[in-house]
Amino acid sequence: MSDDLVPDDLWERVAPLLPPRPPWRRRYPGRLPADDRAALRGIVYVLRKNVSWRDVPAERTGCSGVTAWRRLRDWTEAGVWPRLHEVLLAELRKAGLLDMDDCAIDGSHVRALKGGSHTGPSPVDRARPGSKHHLITDRHGTPLAVSLTGGNRHGVTQLTPLLDAIPRIRGLRGRPRHRPGRLFADRGYDFDKYRRILRARGITPKIARRGVPHGSGLGKTRWVVERTFAWLHQFKRLRIRYEIRADLHLGLLQLACSIICLRRLRTSF
Repeated sequence: MSDDLVPDDLWERVAPLLPPRPPWRRRYPGRLPADDRAALRGIVYVLRKNVSWRDVPAERTGCSGVTAWRRLRDWTEAGVWPRLHEVLLAELRKAGLLDMDDCAIDGSHVRALKGGSHTGPSPVDRARPGSKHHLITDRHGTPLAVSLTGGNRHGVTQLTPLLDAIPRIRGLRGRPRHRPGRLFADRGYDFDKYRRILRARGITPKIARRGVPHGSGLGKTRWVVERTFAWLHQFKRLRIRYEIRADLHLGLLQLACSIICLRRLRTSF
C-alpha cells in the first residue's frame, strides 16, 4: 500500500485526534470497517488529484471513495482538522520556525460548480457562483488561519474573524501566541474602522492606501500570502469548489494548511 499519501509523520499526528469508532459487533459482525489510515489516504488522494469520490482507487488507498467521504464528514464534524493545524503550529513555534511579528492577510476566489452554502456571485468571474478563501499567514507564509465565504463577500469582512480564528499557539514557555505584531494587507482593506480595530487589539496595521501610487514597499512583505495561495492551489481539489457542504470544503482547506505546515517542519531537519 502506498504511503506517499499519508507518510508516518502525518499519521502520527492525526491518529491521536481521531474520534473512537463504535465497538465491533461480535454476534453479527458484518464487514470489518476500513482502516482509518486507509480512509485518510482516500481523502488526501482526492485533495491532491481532484477525482470524484467514487473514482478513488481502492487498490491504492485501501478503501472506497464512499468510505473516505464518510470519514471526511465524521472527522470534520468532530473538529479534527483545526486541532491538527494547531498541533503543527505549536511544533513550528517550538522549533523557532514561526514568526508572527509580521503577518499578511488576503483572499482568493474559486468557482463553486455545485452551489451550496457560502457561495455567491463572484465579482471576478462574470457573477458565476463562487466562494472565497480567506487566509492569514506569518512572515514566512505559514498559514495561521483560514476561512470560507461566498464569492461576493468583501475580504475585509473576514479580518476580525480570521484574527479570532488564530489558535493560541503553544510550544514555548510562557503565554501562548495568538496575535500578530503587525498586519500587512492590500488596498482592499483600506478602512479606518478596521485600522482602529487592529490598534485596539495591539496590532499595528500596515495597509496600503487607495489612490496612492504603487511602490509603498508593502509588497515585499505581502507577497508571502500570495505564495501560500499558490501552495494551496497545488492541491487540485481546492482550485474549484466541488463540495456542496461548505464545512467539508473548509475541512479540506484546513487539511491542506496542515500539510503545508508539516512540509515546513520537514525542511527544517
